[in-house]
Amino acid sequence: MSIETRLSALRAKMTDTGADLVALGPGPNMHWVLGFHPHPDERPCLLLVTATGAGFLMPALNAADARARCDLPMWTWSDATGPQAALDQAIAALNASTTRKAAVDEAMRADFALLLLDALPQAKHAFAAETVGALRLVKDAAEMEELRMNSAIADEAMEAAFAALTPGMRESDLAQVVKDVFAKHGASPLFTIIGGNENGAYPHHSTSDRPLTQGDAIVIDIGARKGDFSSDITRMAVIGTPAPDYDKVHAVVEAAVQAALAAARPGVAAKVVDQAARQVITDAGYGEYFVHRTGHGMGLEGHEAPFITETSDTTLEAGMVFSIEPGIYLTDRFGIRLEEIVILHEDGPEVLSKLPRDTYRRS
Repeated sequence: MSIETRLSALRAKMTDTGADLVALGPGPNMHWVLGFHPHPDERPCLLLVTATGAGFLMPALNAADARARCDLPMWTWSDATGPQAALDQAIAALNASTTRKAAVDEAMRADFALLLLDALPQAKHAFAAETVGALRLVKDAAEMEELRMNSAIADEAMEAAFAALTPGMRESDLAQVVKDVFAKHGASPLFTIIGGNENGAYPHHSTSDRPLTQGDAIVIDIGARKGDFSSDITRMAVIGTPAPDYDKVHAVVEAAVQAALAAARPGVAAKVVDQAARQVITDAGYGEYFVHRTGHGMGLEGHEAPFITETSDTTLEAGMVFSIEPGIYLTDRFGIRLEEIVILHEDGPEVLSKLPRDTYRRS
């Protein structure tokens, strides 16, 4: 979509929420509106949007680059002068001095937000989650296609990890195999969690130099970014014969994934999906070992709304993209997590990965 189309959608959402001004810092929200964002640093940079106008408070050293990308007006400031005068000029030019409700980017630096809010002492405060954030929840066709492309790359990286898995190699060696595949496709690795046995019981294990040995159950959780979007997938592998109860626990986690997929439908509250997965694990006697939410949204950020939690009342809509990733973590023994990224359609979820969730077994 063009900048004009997204600004129009944002203004409609501002009307719905009563926001007179939306202020965005360099980051995902600004990127959604413009298709880019200036270099983020300590210099105040704000995209200011009102019902009738839009423009930048812009550090002078970033202005030329930003002008090459869009034609919005800019009120620039230099390190020598500071941003206050330029901000006052922007507020006046955008007729924002009487703002009653200002929605600020929750991800922007606190000093940026305070600079703006101090200039609008009469304004009530809100977050951009109810305007830009709400618009980002539903992906368009081009965004969905980029997510599918990233998922296909991750599938190839996962298959490469399976093929390379050898007794005696280190967690870090397997991670490098994954990174090499991502690099081959021009994707920037975001995380490569490789956790053998007891390390897999840490949901966010920091991949180490621990050797992978006979009997290990191995969590492989990987993701990378190509373009504006990224991937995220978790599968399990074992070397030799795992613990006697491994297959039982894996079957429980797989059943939880299936329950969550069955529950995910437009019009359903996000917590219903979480509860569907959690009930399966609880009924099997492992409830205390499922220590995190069932899923998170995926888009310009690897973790964004909607969050699939026990308490989320967010109503799921067609076009939302999120993970389903229940897990069971048995301290000092092993962990099992299975993760899919899904696009929700009117008839249910589309699972992006083409890989089965069966355990990969290496003798």
